[in-house]
Amino acid sequence: MSGELLNIRDLNLEELTEELTLLGEKPFRAKQIYEWLWKKGALSIDEMTNLSLELRNKLHSRFFIDALRVSDEQVSKDRTIKCAFEIEKNKVVEGVLIPTSSRMTACISSQVGCSLACTFCATGRLKLLRNLTPGEIFDQVVYLKNQAENRYQTALTNIVYMGMGEPLLNYKNVLKSIDYLTSTDGLGISPRRITVSTAGIAKMIKKLGDEEVKFNLALSLHAANDEKRNKIMEINETNSLDELQEALQYFHEKTGTRVTFEYIIFKDFNDSIRDAAELAEFAKCMPCKVNIIEYNPIDGGEFQQAESHKVDAFAKFLEERNMIVNVRRSRGKDIDAACGQLANKNKAIGMSDRILKN
Repeated sequence: MSGELLNIRDLNLEELTEELTLLGEKPFRAKQIYEWLWKKGALSIDEMTNLSLELRNKLHSRFFIDALRVSDEQVSKDRTIKCAFEIEKNKVVEGVLIPTSSRMTACISSQVGCSLACTFCATGRLKLLRNLTPGEIFDQVVYLKNQAENRYQTALTNIVYMGMGEPLLNYKNVLKSIDYLTSTDGLGISPRRITVSTAGIAKMIKKLGDEEVKFNLALSLHAANDEKRNKIMEINETNSLDELQEALQYFHEKTGTRVTFEYIIFKDFNDSIRDAAELAEFAKCMPCKVNIIEYNPIDGGEFQQAESHKVDAFAKFLEERNMIVNVRRSRGKDIDAACGQLANKNKAIGMSDRILKN
């Protein structure tokens, strides 16, 4: 895209109004365009049909929209829909629509690739290529929302930032995308229906607390002792469990929001009762709930799905200690459900293994 053109979705309403004034247009046109972008989810200027052709041509001469394109899509027998979104040539992220009996969830990505190198995650094998813009994040939600409504005649109920990338390393753009999703000028989704999942960056968790955000926070924990967590998550070497515990307590004090601990359970690694006891000890520091997540193995990976009886025993141990526990069963088993399979078919990049488990 020519450097002379501006990404129209980079502008707030005031900035857009100023740009239109320079083009000789009335200020109220900015509100119309803003509504097309963030309430109606327009992916092109030509979709803005209540604008004159002359105005649309002016917009074409000054702006572009960083819209996503769906390059592949698969639908599972369990109704899970997995999409590959093309960001630009050879850069693809994945998003998933996850229907259950009680909710319809869009799982979305925040980065192309990831810098954290978690050993169980295909995305972690790849370098971070770039952050997604607020508009690119927003587009994933709009597409999956439309799929829910058109294919299943059901409204989208939840949004989880659990796909490719670490959301807190794209902090500004992720929070801006949430503003567009929750604003009355945007989709008007309740922030309580949105969850941001992090591998654990203590200073950024505290920053969320300082900003008193209204959305939910989840920590990808997966092990509740430092030695074991260091083996699977490099980030733990610079953000120890003690530091994370302090940051999460701070977040809860500032926001009043219950934290979720995500725990992918791996065969013969973190599936013992001793592991459950360590998790219970770590989690007692604040009001929380625990999502135990079945693992979808990745090609050539060292980890396998834990045995069902061990998963059940693990959950029972926590429940007997009055903890709120949900077991998330693996989804989309008949399609390219494991990390990055669909995106890699498109000669691009996959997402975190968490994406089909929520």
